[in-house]
Amino acid sequence: MEKGLIRRLLPLLLLGAGSLPAAAQPAPLPRGADKAPDAIRRWLGAWELELADAPRRCTLTFGTEATANGRQLRFPATCRRALPILDSATAWTLNASGQPLLLDAGGKAVVSFQGGSAETGTEGKGSDGKGYRLSGKGHPRLAARAPQGAAAAASEAAQRQTTVDPAKAPAPETVPGRYILMRQQNREACRLVLSAPAAGGQQGGTAFEGSCQDVGLTIFDPVGWRYAGGRLSLVARRGHGTELVFENGQWRKDPAIGAPLLMRKLAP
Repeated sequence: MEKGLIRRLLPLLLLGAGSLPAAAQPAPLPRGADKAPDAIRRWLGAWELELADAPRRCTLTFGTEATANGRQLRFPATCRRALPILDSATAWTLNASGQPLLLDAGGKAVVSFQGGSAETGTEGKGSDGKGYRLSGKGHPRLAARAPQGAAAAASEAAQRQTTVDPAKAPAPETVPGRYILMRQQNREACRLVLSAPAAGGQQGGTAFEGSCQDVGLTIFDPVGWRYAGGRLSLVARRGHGTELVFENGQWRKDPAIGAPLLMRKLAP
């Protein structure tokens, strides 16, 4: 009798064991994390975003890929129901203090974090006025690079994307206009006109004013521009782009890799 009962129960026991949920696995680091600049290196990977004082959370991944106004931000579609503030979040970056910012498509902060660190996590406030926490929860994190020589450090710094505070960057409506393009300070190479985007559009047009004798710029052949998160992007005819940041009253190519490019606006 006991043997018969065991034989009847065994399939049910095996079925139950096979349906047990697997243990949650830490999310892998994003592609290219090992080559990322030190400024963002420690923040790359998965994080748990939690609504303060409420049992609602979601797993975000801070990626390395550059977007129009920051770097790639990934999360499951279900996160938009768990944390509605994520409905408008499209990218992430670091603020002037080295803390994460979640940004919308226009470069405006959705959640701003303050204090804490990549090791301990951090807390911040959303554009909805609510408090949020960012916690590592055991997800893998890259260690800081070993100290390097002064020459290597300077070379790496030149290749690092500059952190921009969108709140201190020029207002979008001030960007259209006539510009001098320079390879060296105060040495004009070309003139470029940035026209305002059409109503509701995100990209404006560009056109050289007169002839341009700079071979590199004519090959690049800018046909449009975008502005988001305090970063100005010139878009080439073939679709690739060059980003610039605003410093000391003019725009500078960023990161400073390859031939330099400066852009200063002319008075109307």
